[in-house]
Amino acid sequence: MKKIVLTLCCATIISSAVFADGNAFTPLNFNDTTYGTPVSKSSTVVNNISEAEAIGNGNIQNAIQQLDNAQIDIRNELLNVKTKYADIDAQYKLIKTERATLKKQVRSVEKRIREIDKAKEKIRKNML
Repeated sequence: MKKIVLTLCCATIISSAVFADGNAFTPLNFNDTTYGTPVSKSSTVVNNISEAEAIGNGNIQNAIQQLDNAQIDIRNELLNVKTKYADIDAQYKLIKTERATLKKQVRSVEKRIREIDKAKEKIRKNML
C-alpha cells in the first residue's frame, strides 16, 4: 500500500514539474498575410459575425412574429367558438326553462283531468 501511495506522489510531483513552465503553446494566425495587423482582420471577422447574427436575429424575429400571428389567429378562433358556445348555451337554457314550464303545465292539466274523473265517479255513485 505504501508503494502505491509513494508512486502516486512521485507521479504528481513529476507531472507538476513538467507543467510548471505554464502554457508554452501560442496560437498562430495563418489567415493573416501580415503579422503586424491581426486586429484589423479580427474586427472584420467580428463585423461578419455581427452581420450573421443580425441575419439570424432577423430570422428569429420573423419566427416570433409568425408565432404571434398564429397565436392571434387561434385566439380569434377561440373567441368565435366561445360566442357560438354562449349562443347554444343560451338556447339550451331557454329550451330547458320552456321544457320545465311545459312539464308543469302538463302536470297541472293531468291533475285537473284526474279531479274531473273523480268528480264524475262521485256523481255516478250518488245517482245510484
